[in-house]
Amino acid sequence: MHNQPNILRQLTRRHFFSQCGVGVGKVALASLLAGEIGVQHAAAATQPQAIGPHFPPRAKRVIHLFMAGAPSQLDLFDHKPKLAELEGKPLPKSVVGDQRYAFIRPDAGVLGPRFKFARHGESGAELSEVLPYLAQVADEIALIRSCHTEQFNHAPAQLYFNSGFPQPARPCMGSWVTYGLGSETQNLPAFVVLSTGGGTSAGAANWSSGFLPTSYSGVPFRSQGDPILDVSNPAGIDAKLQRDSLDLIGQLNNRRLQRDGDPEIATRIAAYEMAFRLQTSAPELMDLSSETKQTLEMYGATPGKPSFANNCLLARRMIEQGVRYINIYHKGWDAHSDVAGNLRKNCGITDQASAALIMDLKQRGLLDETLVIWNGEFGRTPMVESNAAIGRSLGRDHHPQAFTMWMAGGGVKAGTTYGATDELGFHAVENPVNVRDIHATVLHLLGIDHERLTFNYQGLEFRLSGVEEAHVIRDVVA
Repeated sequence: MHNQPNILRQLTRRHFFSQCGVGVGKVALASLLAGEIGVQHAAAATQPQAIGPHFPPRAKRVIHLFMAGAPSQLDLFDHKPKLAELEGKPLPKSVVGDQRYAFIRPDAGVLGPRFKFARHGESGAELSEVLPYLAQVADEIALIRSCHTEQFNHAPAQLYFNSGFPQPARPCMGSWVTYGLGSETQNLPAFVVLSTGGGTSAGAANWSSGFLPTSYSGVPFRSQGDPILDVSNPAGIDAKLQRDSLDLIGQLNNRRLQRDGDPEIATRIAAYEMAFRLQTSAPELMDLSSETKQTLEMYGATPGKPSFANNCLLARRMIEQGVRYINIYHKGWDAHSDVAGNLRKNCGITDQASAALIMDLKQRGLLDETLVIWNGEFGRTPMVESNAAIGRSLGRDHHPQAFTMWMAGGGVKAGTTYGATDELGFHAVENPVNVRDIHATVLHLLGIDHERLTFNYQGLEFRLSGVEEAHVIRDVVA
């Protein structure tokens, strides 16, 4: 009895697992394979691993143009002549109900459309005069005018659109897609993030992998210089020394991975190797000088000058190299004052390149397999926001009940206008579309059943579209 403590001290945890037979091994294996994914058994994970599509996909990749700040649908996509008739008068109480606003009273006067609208293409899509380039590709897009959201403020609404949840720590759409379909490239990240016009309200949570392994997170690229900080070697470090250093680090990390089985170690190994390959692939990718003058002029892009146009052109170059999901964020649409001036400015920055992206993809035979999405996080009010005390006039407040988005390519029914709001643009009244329906539709176009793409976390099966009802928007699928 006196010697028993010494014997127990010699029985390390590693010794226990090596001697106790297959029972614990099966338990460990079950844990590693939980959630129907092999990626959590990450000993060999150097790239995001694919579960694979559930059925033949219409799209293979996504370019998501996110207009952070929420552009006014009433001045761009959803023409409401009735608002011009009622300008200055309050909306009926029966319309507004108990909706409260942050910066205006519910009885604020109506603000009519700031721009003229016209119909375009064979589809007759009705668009604002500040979207002249989108008008040229009207027959390539599907307008969805009956979107609505459950979130009223920017950060929660951005997170809700990107991840299906209004708080941080959930995987975003790009992460779910790369988790489901994996990567097509060994030299670039599967999921890339580009940004112009400043940061987003929800920040990096918009492209976070949440509880998925961090190999599925979006990788932000800068629009000029090194696309990723420190991707270039410092002075005195040549390629051989770097390769030798990475090999040694890799050996140490692999030894730790074999011992602990932590998938984040595999992610770290993959990140080192990806960074090494990016030193060659990324500078070449970001160099737009190889593009023709005609292409640069079509986008309005200028090599070496960061812009939304450059980012759209870079997105096309990235999908040619196998990048699966690209987010392009453009902030600046939060028009609490001078909504007309705000839209002129931001449409001037984004309209030409957005349309050029569609045209360029089509002429290269890439549009059929590339889904392009354009949206903000919510809409803007039919009522005016004016406050002399804080210098605001002729603006619009946040409006969750109705907004418009569009999609193109990748299995979308081109030339479609889906859904409608009431004559005041307040409520979605025909074929209302919740953000969850958009998630289900995007995944469907990629060959993924939104109810079957799940991840087991802390004993629960999570999915992008959440636990509430969500439907594929069949009428916008070709």
